[in-house]
Amino acid sequence: MESETIFNLLESREPINKLISKQIEKAIFEKKYPPGSKLPSENEMCEQFGVSRTSVREALGSLEAQGMIEIVKGKGMFVKKISAETVTNPLQKYLMHRVDRNYVMDLVHARQIIEPAIAYYAALNHNEEDIERLTQDMEKLKESSGDFSELANLDTQFHLNLARASRNRVMPLLLDPIHNLIPEVKSSIYASVSVAKESAVIWHQKIFDAVISRDAVKSRLAMEEHLKIAEEHAEKMLQTQNHNNS
Repeated sequence: MESETIFNLLESREPINKLISKQIEKAIFEKKYPPGSKLPSENEMCEQFGVSRTSVREALGSLEAQGMIEIVKGKGMFVKKISAETVTNPLQKYLMHRVDRNYVMDLVHARQIIEPAIAYYAALNHNEEDIERLTQDMEKLKESSGDFSELANLDTQFHLNLARASRNRVMPLLLDPIHNLIPEVKSSIYASVSVAKESAVIWHQKIFDAVISRDAVKSRLAMEEHLKIAEEHAEKMLQTQNHNNS
C-alpha cells in the first residue's frame, strides 16, 4: 500500500474510504499481505494514506464485512483466506434485501439464462464423483417426506452439484448466492403448489439421465423445460400469497 498510489487516486470523486479499501484489497490480491498476515495498524495507515482515522476505519469495516479481513480486538487486523464465500456473500446479502415479487421472478429468469448451459457442460465434463453426488441428491429428494424447507434444500443441492459437475469453477460462484436464496422461495412454492415435488423429481431425473448419458443437448433442453415449469410454479405461489394478503 504505497502512499503515492493513493494520493493520485484521491483526485477521484469516489469516497476516500472506498479508495482506501480498494488499495488494501489490491495489496491482498497481489499477495503483499498473504492469508494470516497482519495488516499495519490504523495509525500507520492514517500516516501512509494521509487521511483521518474515520476514513481508515470505514474502509476496514467494509473489508471485514466482505470477509476479507478479521479485526481481533487488542491484537490487530489479519488477512483471511479468500474463499468462494468472500465473493458470493456480498451478493447474497444484497439479494436478501430485495426479494419482493419482481426479484423472485428475476431469480427465476437468471436461472433460466445460466442453468441450461450448466446442464449442457455437466453432461460433457462430469466425472464419477459428480455422478455419485447427483445420485445421492436424487435418492434423498425422492425419499424425502420432511417439511417444505427440507425439500427446498435437497432440490437446491442437486442444482449446485450439477454446477460443480460442469467443471467450470466460475459456475458454482455464480449460482451460490442465487441458490442460497432459493430455498426460501422454493419452500413457499412447495407449500403453495401441490404438484411441485412430483414435478421436481420427474425433471431432475430427466436432467440426471441425460447428464449420465453425456447427451449435452438433451440435458440443456430438459433443464429449460424444468425451469419453465419452475416459473409457472413461482407465479402460482405469488398469486396465492397475494390472495392470502388481500
